[in-house]
Amino acid sequence: MRDLVRIVFFVPHDHFDIAAGGSHALDSYLRAVEDRPSALSEYTCCYWELSRLGDRGWELIRETLNPKERRYFDDYDEDEAFHPEKAGAEPYLGIYGEQDSGFSFTYHARLPWRETPPGSVSVLRATLPTEFLEERGADFVRELAVDMASRLPFASGHAGLALDVAFSSLERLDTLRPLILRHPGFDIRDAGVRDNLGARVDGVHWMNFVGPPVLGELGCTAGLRAKLQSPTTTVRELDGERVLVTLGPEPEAGDLAHGQPLPAYRELARVLDPWREPFPWGFLRRQGRERDEEELRRWWRRFID
Repeated sequence: MRDLVRIVFFVPHDHFDIAAGGSHALDSYLRAVEDRPSALSEYTCCYWELSRLGDRGWELIRETLNPKERRYFDDYDEDEAFHPEKAGAEPYLGIYGEQDSGFSFTYHARLPWRETPPGSVSVLRATLPTEFLEERGADFVRELAVDMASRLPFASGHAGLALDVAFSSLERLDTLRPLILRHPGFDIRDAGVRDNLGARVDGVHWMNFVGPPVLGELGCTAGLRAKLQSPTTTVRELDGERVLVTLGPEPEAGDLAHGQPLPAYRELARVLDPWREPFPWGFLRRQGRERDEEELRRWWRRFID
């Protein structure tokens, strides 16, 4: 496990339409970490294996974020469809810092169908170590997230404290339990392209980016603002269709053992609950791990119950 700040955007558009916004988000991230040599160590791009980041890596990354034509997966022949990432239909790139550094930037575009499957979204994600947050301050991280979001037509997104938890760690809940059940501000859910999040939200965080259609169903900016009474909550309009809800001047882990239940988080969770994604770990019961499923379900509803 690694504690970090995770910034994520779920974008219901194809690569051809959002690559420029993804490139802008990457540039914003690179400016933020330019004085941290450990932040840019390895990369992977489309079908390339994880390699040392150098000139060739940057060339591939920039080529990926500068598509020349729009091609729909429907038109791929059998060989191309067998490896869509190799043919460029499902672009993926990742830039990673040194091991356990907490730095990363990933971009994974959805497959471009003429009739897009329900819930399909592209996902852009970046992480920073919590030490970076402490050194540069919450204002710096907040404005970085806003700048990264500025050219992305996102449906939802967030930034906040998270634990980078390897999937195998979900099989060792004895390790996770003391942290996640005591400190509700740490997120462990890391949704990706395959989760088909659509317009749903994957929980409540320090910074919560809300776009269409959810914002419209909430009564737009004024309607959402009227539903939130916590004095530490701010609602910032980003454009006519998207807002940012920030729960306090800096992210908080909370501590239930010391009476810190994060009431602002609970208030927003109740407002957004109708649009929250379903419990993502239902497979645990099918694996005969009913107790693990019950504990993770308890964590999943930590701001609701």
